[in-house]
Order: sequence, then structure tokens, then C-alpha cells
Amino acid sequence: MKVWQAFVEALQSLTANKMRSGLTILGIVIGVAAVIAMISIGRGAQNSITGSIEGIGTNLLFIFRGGDESVRNPKHLTLEDSQALADPFAAPSVAGVAPLLQGNGEVSYGRESAITSLVGVTPEYESVRNVHLTEGEFINQEHMLGRASVALLGPETADALFGRHEGVTGETIRIEGQPFRVIGVLAAQGGSAFGSQDDRVLVPLTTAQTRLMRRGGLNRVDVIIVQAVSAEAVPLAADEVSQILRTRHRTAIGADDFTVLTQQDFLDTAKVITGVLTIFLGGIAAISLLVGGIGIMNIMLVSVTERTREIGLRKALGARKSDILIQFLTESSVLSLVGGVIGILLGWGIATVVGRIAAANDAPIDPSIGLDVILIATLFSTAVGLFFGLYPANRAANLEPVEALRYE
Repeated sequence: MKVWQAFVEALQSLTANKMRSGLTILGIVIGVAAVIAMISIGRGAQNSITGSIEGIGTNLLFIFRGGDESVRNPKHLTLEDSQALADPFAAPSVAGVAPLLQGNGEVSYGRESAITSLVGVTPEYESVRNVHLTEGEFINQEHMLGRASVALLGPETADALFGRHEGVTGETIRIEGQPFRVIGVLAAQGGSAFGSQDDRVLVPLTTAQTRLMRRGGLNRVDVIIVQAVSAEAVPLAADEVSQILRTRHRTAIGADDFTVLTQQDFLDTAKVITGVLTIFLGGIAAISLLVGGIGIMNIMLVSVTERTREIGLRKALGARKSDILIQFLTESSVLSLVGGVIGILLGWGIATVVGRIAAANDAPIDPSIGLDVILIATLFSTAVGLFFGLYPANRAANLEPVEALRYE
């Protein structure tokens, strides 16, 4: 039997029972659409997260307290540590250093209030993190020396307090009940590995140490951000930073009481997490495709039973076992292939709608519908049709002509 003839006969057989064939195809459509949509949305989320991390900067290192598990009572990071890291002779690969104090607190203006992230920074933070302002000025050395009550607002924080993020410079807000003068508004940056960069308040580090986030010592800091001279110099800068801190904290190699993370570390972790999530979502969606395949097997078994006399007549007139096998395998493949094509279009539509809904809610998830996903879904749906159609087709091909003709 020729392939084209088998295809035409398969279409005739399937169109003879339009409702039954349509419901069978629907199972494959739902399965393929779910796989396409889930994987595309998962990849979009991965691209969004990794893009945010890459936006931090390609030449930054982040230093945290705590390192090897064998080290008990790790020393705190201090301002003196950050000053030592900024020494160009000890760390020539380091271009800038910015110590931070981080916490949460209540910020209010009139009757409006919000719980937001409070960050104590130095003037170096502006260049190290490449911060941009939409209005006002950044924190300077005078603010640091005078422990000034000044603050920079993220655009989301400004919107929450004032209902706008323009023309708020000069206003007075309260942070933990204490008055602070707004000296500027940060440009929108979106999310990052450290949460939203638009919902936060920056204050001078010295002000945060003495009035907002006491750490049991005026020289303690939570994080030290180090800027390498270039992206290529990051590994060398990490070695220099580690050596300086080991000397200052008097720790041996392999027993560090601090952790140095680079942007690549964050990227690798984010890719692993989002990759597992994408596979998990795709696996759940594939279950529905499996159910659709079982539906094909069920309908093909019914078809074999209904057409037993037809099969017997074909074999009596000279049809070979392979002809009957190809006929029923073609029918099951057509069911799955048609369902796969419709499912791809439906999955693409679902992913597009989800992307637009996410964009409308300020969640920048751009579903990534790759050609590889479409090819995999198409081949997989066809394979499902062949696999689940194999048993019914083989059963039909093995019918004895005499017994089949006697079937009522």
C-alpha cells in the first residue's frame, strides 16, 4: 500500500466519525498546547531573571559574612575591610568598593505609609552600581560626615507615598518615625537577585548605622560590593579580595569566614533553578499529552472492533498484514499530527496572552517560543500516535480472515 493511498483512506475513515475523531484530537491538542505554553513561559521567566542579574553589572563581586561550615563565629565585615579592599596597591584589579547596610523599615508621608527596603550606602555606591537619578542629587561626603537625615527614593516607593515619582525632591518623609528630607529619586531598574530595585530607600551609611540599623558596632556592614576594573579581571579581583580578607580575619585558605560571589555565580544558580522549574512544568504538561495518547489507543481499538468484517474482507481479497498495519498506524498518526499542529497554534496563543498579561502587571516575562520546542512537540505528538496506535494496528493486522468475516 502506498503512503498517499493510506493517508487518503485514513482521512476518509476519520471523517466518517467526525465527533469521535474530534474529541480524540482534542486530547492531543490540550497536551501539546500545555507543553508549548509551559516550556515557553518557563524559558521567558528564565530569560527575565538572568537578564535582571546581568543588569547588575558584569564586573561586580558581592562579599557576605560567613563561609566554610567548619568556621565558628565568623567575623563581621567592617568598614575597615572595605577600606582595605579599596587600596590600589593591595588590590590593583579593584576599581571601586561600596559597603552596605540593609534592612526593612516603615516609611511614611502624611497618611500614606509603606514597609520598604532601607539601604545605607556611601557615595561610591553611585559609580559601583551605576545608579542613575531622574531628579535631585546623590548622597555625598558632607551627608556622610554630618550623618545627615537625607534619603533617595525608588520610583515605586515614591509612588506609594506621593502618588507620583516626579517633583518630590525637597519633601520631608518619616523613616521609622524620624524626619528625612528627600534629595532625589532613583531611575527605574526593575527586579534583580536582591529583590526590586525600585522599591527601596537609600540613606547615608553613617546615618543608617547610628539611627536606623544598629549592628552592635558602628563599623559593621552587611555586604561589600566590589567593582573590578573589567569583566575579564573579575577572577583576579576575587583572588585579591579573598587574600586581603584572609589576612585581616586571620583565616587559612579553605577556612574562610566570608563568601565572595560573582555575577556568574548568581547566573548559574538562577539558571539551575529556572531550568528545573521549566522541566517540572513541561513534565506536568506532558502528562496531559500521555492521556491524549491513551485516548488515541482507545479510539483505535474501538475502530478495529467496528471494522473487523472490513479487515477480514480486505485480507480475503489479498491485503497483506503490512497493508493493514500501515492503514491503522496512518490513522493514529494523522490524529496525533493534526492535534499537534492545532496544539502548537493554541500553545503559542496561550504563551502570547500570558506574556501580555505579565507585561500589563509589570512582570516582564516574555515567553520564548523556540523552533526546537515546536519541533520537539510535533515529533513527540507523532511518536505518541505511532506508539499508542501500534497495538491496535497490530491487533487488526493479526486477525484471521475467516474469523473476521464471521464477526457480527
